[in-house]
Amino acid sequence: MSNRLAHAQSPYLLQHKDNPVDWWEWSDEAFATAHEQDKPIFLSIGYSTCHWCHVMAHESFEDETVARLMNDAFINIKVDREERPDIDNIYMTVCQMLTGHGGWPLTVVMTPDKKPFFAGTYLPRQSRHGRLGMLDFIPRVAEAWQEDRDQVFTSADNITDHLVNAATQPLGGAALDQSVLQRAYTGLAHRFDLQHGGFGSAPKFPSPHNLLFLLRYWKRTDDRQALTMVETTLQAMRRGGVYDHVGYGFHRYATDAEWKLPHFEKMLYDQAMLAMAYTEAFQASDDPFYEQTAREIFTYVLRDMTAPEGGFYSAEDADSEGREGKFYVWELDELQEVLDDELADLVIRVYNVVPEGNFEDEATRRRTGENILHLKKPLVALAQELSMGEADLVRRLEEARQRLFNHRERRIHPGKDDKILVDWNGLMIAALATAARVFDDAAYAEAARRAADFILTTMQQDDNRLLHRYRQSNAAIIGTINDYAFLAQGLLELYETVFDPAYLEAAHDLMCYALDHFWDEKQGGFFFSSDQSEQLLVRSKEAYDGAIPSGNAIAMMNLLRLSRLTGATDLEQRADEVGRSFAQVVTKQPTGFTALLMALDFAVGPSLEIVIAGDPEAGDTQAMLSALRSVYVPNKVVLLRPIAEGHAAITSLAPFTEAQQALNGQATAYVCHHFVCEQPTTDIEQMLARIGANAKS
Repeated sequence: MSNRLAHAQSPYLLQHKDNPVDWWEWSDEAFATAHEQDKPIFLSIGYSTCHWCHVMAHESFEDETVARLMNDAFINIKVDREERPDIDNIYMTVCQMLTGHGGWPLTVVMTPDKKPFFAGTYLPRQSRHGRLGMLDFIPRVAEAWQEDRDQVFTSADNITDHLVNAATQPLGGAALDQSVLQRAYTGLAHRFDLQHGGFGSAPKFPSPHNLLFLLRYWKRTDDRQALTMVETTLQAMRRGGVYDHVGYGFHRYATDAEWKLPHFEKMLYDQAMLAMAYTEAFQASDDPFYEQTAREIFTYVLRDMTAPEGGFYSAEDADSEGREGKFYVWELDELQEVLDDELADLVIRVYNVVPEGNFEDEATRRRTGENILHLKKPLVALAQELSMGEADLVRRLEEARQRLFNHRERRIHPGKDDKILVDWNGLMIAALATAARVFDDAAYAEAARRAADFILTTMQQDDNRLLHRYRQSNAAIIGTINDYAFLAQGLLELYETVFDPAYLEAAHDLMCYALDHFWDEKQGGFFFSSDQSEQLLVRSKEAYDGAIPSGNAIAMMNLLRLSRLTGATDLEQRADEVGRSFAQVVTKQPTGFTALLMALDFAVGPSLEIVIAGDPEAGDTQAMLSALRSVYVPNKVVLLRPIAEGHAAITSLAPFTEAQQALNGQATAYVCHHFVCEQPTTDIEQMLARIGANAKS
């Protein structure tokens, strides 16, 4: 018999619909039932591609004995953290407060009034190695609830008070200045792994926002070490097992320091953020290696993660057939069966395949006899060792990759989380739009446009309110600040790629809605949830970057860009207030806020506003735009002011462009910096010279 989760939309919740646990979705009815039955709440938060969520489900939630204990003692609620990040944020904060760490599955026990008195992560079925198991844990909680209720309530009240105090503590201070940029750079340099790239030791996460910050710091200062950190990291990740050398795309993170052993889930946001980093690295270095990697990421996303409607799916699982990584690893014999002898020998040598296997199961730390394909050296070095030309090596490896890919496609695929989330889609729209103009690829622009149009027509309501999740023709759940900020970012990038004013207007409307419904009138900055959302224990407000940048950081950058694009200086003032509202914590630990520091880097300048006036279809306009897009100048905004018919839309959004005409009917560049504008020019080289002269501090 299926439980209540059979009616859910979330793929994660649907994974639990056949559990013997009497699961509820998060709802008023569930909490009312807890009051009526005088039971505490057992809250389990996870996501569909979480390996240890699967382990706990198999061990405990599918077990009749554990389920019976849970059903007797609790009202049990399942939450998909990707659907309800507002709930996850609050109770993950509790877990970190109580235990000093967090992660998923997240396990919380709380009163029917949503006040937590226990928080932890994975609990095994039976107690082992000092970790309390469910068979012991549940009776202890049930006994405390029945025999020591006053102590339970006191504990819950104290935890809630700490949570509220932490959420309402003033974090603001004086305006941030560029000295904090230098301190963030120094902190990243101190943690940088000189040998393998990345920051810190195992496990290693991509953290592409750190790389994007370093690219901007290099642009600002000409400090070559900043660029070296970026390139070393991007090259090491692309060579490592954290990259899928057969089907493309990046796995979630590496469990080792060398990027070899991945945690195999693939997340849409990682693909988006890493594609941005590789695209900008190409602009900064002109090395085609980075363009190729970005294009491979998009190949994966457009092939495997794109919905027929145009939006992008959320993730692919780490597990298939009940084993983590099974879809991605290779036994030596299998490679030899799929490939002819010469090609198999080449793949085995290049990708470091060994008979005993190089893959260790994360849980047992035992070798399985299977291999993760990875490179230890760049292809140019391998070609020299093999006495081959690099082009010949690349050709042969591509032949092998295609054969292996076709063979792998016959395996049982990992599960796909096919819900469409506005915030993660916003990141992918931004990545595709940026790559479309950098690589001059219209297909990427079209994919970004399709996704943006789908969201704006299907997941946005008439009052500009966004719904966070779409699946199977159902859009639901009130959006968070991440939805508004990330989608607006994507729309701004899309505007600067296709120059359709509708996208600029939509981005402006989204940020105005965010200011109306998410803004903290007392301390500044944006709350995570809107004033129209379900009111939880607290309204959290975040600027710290996790796996993805914070909504406040992206919102700050959006406000700055919109101010420069439209001339609305009040938006720049709001951006300044965002920075001020988090000044204390940013100053204390700047490496945790690199996305916000990118906005600060834009704000303190130099930054440029560039208007191209001309016929959008004419060759001279296209040549001017192409030249502009060939240089790495991240701190700029670009407007296209069409001549003749069709300019009314942009001049209504950016009134200052009314007077910016094409001189003598030729494409004309207007370059402004430090709130000062240069004389217009029709000469591309002169335009680039002015940009180059004013793009550095």
